[in-house]
Amino acid sequence: MSISTSPRIDLAYLRQRKAEGRKFAMLTAYDYPTAAAAQAGGVHSLLIGDSMGCVLLGHQSTRNVPLDLMIVLGEAVRRGAPNVYLVGDLPYESMAGGNETVLAAAKRFRDESGCDAVKFEARAEHEPLVAKLAAAGIETITHLGLLPQAVTSPEGYRAQARDENSITKLTADARLLVAAGAAMLLLEAVPNEASQAVVSAVDVPVIGCGAGPACDGHVCVTQDMLGIGGIRTPRFVPVLARLGETTRAAMRRWVEDIENESYPAPEHVYGMRK
Repeated sequence: MSISTSPRIDLAYLRQRKAEGRKFAMLTAYDYPTAAAAQAGGVHSLLIGDSMGCVLLGHQSTRNVPLDLMIVLGEAVRRGAPNVYLVGDLPYESMAGGNETVLAAAKRFRDESGCDAVKFEARAEHEPLVAKLAAAGIETITHLGLLPQAVTSPEGYRAQARDENSITKLTADARLLVAAGAAMLLLEAVPNEASQAVVSAVDVPVIGCGAGPACDGHVCVTQDMLGIGGIRTPRFVPVLARLGETTRAAMRRWVEDIENESYPAPEHVYGMRK
């Protein structure tokens, strides 16, 4: 069980950090032990990301993730990290169903997984949806820049907003969605100049995912950071461990110990009662 004496992190706390110029840390989590480790490590926010479609399920895109699975795994994440600011990613199947489907999915994430907020990949035309979610009392993070659900393979992931016109459009969209009620923004794969323009234009926290130092907080996929996944690590992710190599070595050792009959050793065997 995850045990912490720290207070539960909420939106007001993240806004306070922004106001004080203190950055906050976010990671993805899809299971109890990862969530518990993240909270113990001081991570402020966790994202139940649709990135699990690639990281856990082996799909080529993030589109093939069922909402029901995300909610079940979200419950595990919340049990492991009861005090973090928990965000549920609205999957492609929910976003493709229209505003009422999105609203129902967001309520399920909040009520069944204990999420503090939901996130979805947004464009200017989602202004009415943001307003609808805000009116329902659901804290919403709008995801701008690179939108992975619009990409069907990792080869299609490309940085966005790399010229003045596209930065102007990105900033206008950010203002529009914040005015509609977005509680935070997430910018993915944009230059720092674009992030700086957005941060200067809005008064809500801005999370960066490969979006430069101007952002108020930063997120990446935990498996990428820990060197676990078999997928090519994005250039913006610092690989802070090599757990994939450690895991493969342990599995090779397991096979060798069984083949050479050094396992099970006497200490691994139950004895008879006297």
